[in-house]
Amino acid sequence: MQRCDWCGSDPLYVAYHDDEWGVPLRDEAAMFEFLLLEGAQAGLSWITILKKRDGYRAAFDQFDVHKVARYTDQELDQRLLDTRIVRNRLKVYATRKNAQATLKLYDSGTTLLDYFWSFVDNEPIQNEWRTMADIPAQTPLSETISKDLKKRGFTFVGPTIVYAHMQATGMVNDHIVTCPRHRACADLARMDTGK
Repeated sequence: MQRCDWCGSDPLYVAYHDDEWGVPLRDEAAMFEFLLLEGAQAGLSWITILKKRDGYRAAFDQFDVHKVARYTDQELDQRLLDTRIVRNRLKVYATRKNAQATLKLYDSGTTLLDYFWSFVDNEPIQNEWRTMADIPAQTPLSETISKDLKKRGFTFVGPTIVYAHMQATGMVNDHIVTCPRHRACADLARMDTGK
């Protein structure tokens, strides 16, 4: 099995590659979780965040958007002492800001799922990359989404973070064509959209 080589041999990374990355995500809470985790990952490796994922879930009330949106400065400062997460002040405070921006989306009558998936007409983009070097770090679409998110009050949502989010949540299938997960994710996308 020739996986995408970014996952290496770490069992946690391999399981993430095989079970999550590129699979069309249709769960609202998980979409919010990925949005916050991708922001936390900025400047770090994804394996660092994966290893701290359970810590993040515990520290941030299982990513309950309503609870996170109500955190006080004192509660956020307490999380800065939690070794289970990346203790970066800007990133920790961004969780509340992004939760509040998400609630504004809800108030406007949409969800994170509907918001993100609307940019791809509810259908995952199927790329045909032959090597890891072919895969872009960002795209014109991720730039568009990034700009719109920032206008809506989100932070830590630059075009590279947004593209990583798109990859993680299956909005785009960026498994290389020789990876068995490329076809598997394409099949899941067809089942998901009924095509």
